[in-house]
Amino acid sequence: MIKLCGFALSNYYNKVKFVLLEHNIPFEEVLVVPSQDEALLVHSPLGKVPFIQTEYGDLCESQAIVEYLAARYPEKAIFSADPWIAAKEREMIFFVDVHLELTARNLYKQAFFGGTITDATRGRVEKLLNHHISGFKRLAKFTPYLHGERFSVADAAGFVNLPLVGMATQAIYGRDFLLDAGIDWKAYVKAINERPAAQRVTADRKAHVEAQRKKA
Repeated sequence: MIKLCGFALSNYYNKVKFVLLEHNIPFEEVLVVPSQDEALLVHSPLGKVPFIQTEYGDLCESQAIVEYLAARYPEKAIFSADPWIAAKEREMIFFVDVHLELTARNLYKQAFFGGTITDATRGRVEKLLNHHISGFKRLAKFTPYLHGERFSVADAAGFVNLPLVGMATQAIYGRDFLLDAGIDWKAYVKAINERPAAQRVTADRKAHVEAQRKKA
């Protein structure tokens, strides 16, 4: 059985978990937090999560994991059977993961963790995000899913990442860049959260946060 290693507060852990749950792929969760300990580096070379453990070895990076799952379980139809639509799903995931979330990640130190970012970082990220959000808006349909009326694997990325972009920009700039651009990510997340897999991801994330709060 696949072992999914990471923790429930990680958006990319939750992206993989969502895919596993949505497609009824058996897996076991193993609590792992990022570190530079050698014990973790032998499994995840940068000490990051998520990674999976399989009978073949370890695999890190969320999108590589999703691609492996799609290849290993073709009957699950994780990506569309239509090559063009599948390519568009991958395109959307890249936009969400890289152009939006990875850019907004530069804000998290101050937005979520009590640190401070420089004015140069604020200015650079603002310029990049506005540009990237404009491009994303040209691709995404939100009727109610990213690709229209049909749920797709791209929505696993959208569900876990768009809230972080909105909340981070609100915290740093005093305005939610997504909402300002006319992207109602809150309604989108609400629609996705009607799915049992999304409900499980949400419930486990909230339980993790509560458990950490009680330890503090």
